[in-house]
Amino acid sequence: MTTLVFGHKSPDTDSTGSPLIWAWYLSTHRDTPAEARLLGKPNTEAAFVLQRWGFDEPPLLEGMDGHDIVIVDTNNPTELPEGINDASLVQIIDHHKLTGGIETKAPIDITIKPLACTATIMHNLMGPNGDDMPEGIKGLALSCILSDTLEFRSPTTTGQDRELAEKLAAELGVSIPDYAAEMFAAKSDVSAFSDAELLRMDSKEYEVDGTSFRVSVLETTSPETVLSRKASLMETMPAVATEDGVDQVLLFVVDILKEEATMLVPNDLVKIVAEKSFGATVSGDSVVLPGVMSRKKQIIPALKV
Repeated sequence: MTTLVFGHKSPDTDSTGSPLIWAWYLSTHRDTPAEARLLGKPNTEAAFVLQRWGFDEPPLLEGMDGHDIVIVDTNNPTELPEGINDASLVQIIDHHKLTGGIETKAPIDITIKPLACTATIMHNLMGPNGDDMPEGIKGLALSCILSDTLEFRSPTTTGQDRELAEKLAAELGVSIPDYAAEMFAAKSDVSAFSDAELLRMDSKEYEVDGTSFRVSVLETTSPETVLSRKASLMETMPAVATEDGVDQVLLFVVDILKEEATMLVPNDLVKIVAEKSFGATVSGDSVVLPGVMSRKKQIIPALKV
């Protein structure tokens, strides 16, 4: 029986790379044949990382029957396939808050740590076997950490994340600033995506006091590329919200270099959210939030309606 390893819908670099990393570890060190799967098309940065380190894009998940399942980089049922509670789930490895709602058929192995990146947690779990990672797997792990920490700019960054990234970069002969710049350039190239695709590209669903949101974050070194489409993005938000069964889409365009986020404000509800959540004064259809970089640590915990 092959164990299937996958992350969340709308896969970013961590949710694309970590399934490959853990599938390698299970297959080579735990005598457990395993394969990575995806729950959607990876974003442009993740696609760049796969190509850079010589990996084919993992197949889309087509079914879970007859397989043990490992979930990485999420524990939120809304980000997982329907029927996850009927699957043979054996392990969860994550760095997000405990959401609840997953039920299993038997006791399972759960590791949730307050680190910036799932790949860091995995390396810790591997113990001495982590030193056996081949070049490509090391490259994936380095990429996941740099992506999730925004090259150590994110407030989620821990000493463990930085230490492991620097160790992997040294072993690979990679300059972190140069490689991170390549990754962020790939992430910033969103010209081929429709407005709806952009709003869903890196997004998670959350409910706050009975109001449901799709919280979308676009991290970029070229915020003007996204903000030049502000009007059409705001026009598209209601349709995306209706199709996805939420009350409102919230979009934050994170400027990686300036370390700030611009939040689009299409209506009075979002204006209230911006002012109550971030203490902002909103006078137009967008507001700059200095220092806001992390959905997990700075956006989601702050949301109020």
